Amino acid sequence: MKNSKRLSRRKFIKLAVSVAASGSAISCAGTISPWRFLSVEEAQIVEAICGQIIPADQDPGATQAGVVNFIDRQLVGHLRRHQKAYREGLAGVNQTSLARFGKKFVDLPAPQQTEVLTALDKNEAPGEIWQQRSAKEFFDLVVSHTMQGFYGDPRHGGNRDGVSWRMVGLSYPPIRGRLRYDLTKPAPKESA
Repeated sequence: MKNSKRLSRRKFIKLAVSVAASGSAISCAGTISPWRFLSVEEAQIVEAICGQIIPADQDPGATQAGVVNFIDRQLVGHLRRHQKAYREGLAGVNQTSLARFGKKFVDLPAPQQTEVLTALDKNEAPGEIWQQRSAKEFFDLVVSHTMQGFYGDPRHGGNRDGVSWRMVGLSYPPIRGRLRYDLTKPAPKESA
């Protein structure tokens, strides 16, 4: 018994091809962001700020640890209350950068990015947004979230591959109520 509402294989393939083609056209146009909360431009600013807060040296820095991913994930979850602060604050960072150097923050060399962040930290940043919002409070917020993302558990989106834990010589931090066994060592013998 044939169901008249069934899609034929030929119609299904045509439909699938058209959906796939339109999906790639949309992503090529740049309308789809890989981020949950941040826009692509905002994520670039956050990544640049975090890269200045914890730069890479002989060990990976905040950028390599995926701190921007942590911040983005948390802004749609636990840190949702800071969404407005990030939207306005990141726009303010660009305003300060444009006022001081005539370029967007991500286009500045590292020493000039540091100067912008120092102005934020001293609450001396030029820009219209900083008339309504404290530049220092925003900078302190980003520093706090950068530290959380760099040193926290990778399951929250940052500290990719436990890079900060390895940097400080920690194989895996102990968590109350959870046991993590090192399978490379023999199990301890129980006494009778």
